[in-house]
Amino acid sequence: MKVEFERINVDYGTGYSVFGGIKGGTEEHREILVRRARDGWHYAGFVPVTQRSTGYVEEIDLVFERE
Repeated sequence: MKVEFERINVDYGTGYSVFGGIKGGTEEHREILVRRARDGWHYAGFVPVTQRSTGYVEEIDLVFERE
């Protein structure tokens, strides 16, 4: 089995969440998931890579696998 990682940044911008705190997110993951699926990869999960001292995750690795 092959495993590959693709790193993306989580953008916190300047907005705030409805539930309080800073709102964070990414749209980049969607195109990556579609492209990888088209190429035969299975999304296996994600791993937080960089985290602020406040607990906010700044970067994640998307994990993909295939035979």
